Amino acid sequence: MVRLTELKKLPAAFYATERGNEPVREWLKSLDAGDRRTVGLDIATAEFGWPVGMPLCKSLGKGLFEIRSNISSNRIARVMFVIFDRRMVLLHGFVKKTQRTPKPDLDLAVKRLKEITS
Repeated sequence: MVRLTELKKLPAAFYATERGNEPVREWLKSLDAGDRRTVGLDIATAEFGWPVGMPLCKSLGKGLFEIRSNISSNRIARVMFVIFDRRMVLLHGFVKKTQRTPKPDLDLAVKRLKEITS
């Protein structure tokens, strides 16, 4: 019997801090159930269908990618990730409030990317 996880082309993993906290998991839990489901399904689509292009996934350069989710109330959620050790490591998640990705969110994702790739 084939396990569902074996069918994933790029399994997702949560970035963890030195203390074991998983910021993206915590952020996902803070979303309401409908938004959490939408973001989760978009992550699963990327896991099973990688490589996935626009409009779901976008390269941000330097090995950083984002999953783009349309959630309730015409809001947009982003999950930034890096491909490392044949996994999609989820680095940072947030709800966009402006057209451009806020620099602090991008900087945080890049900082976490450097932590796991160095």
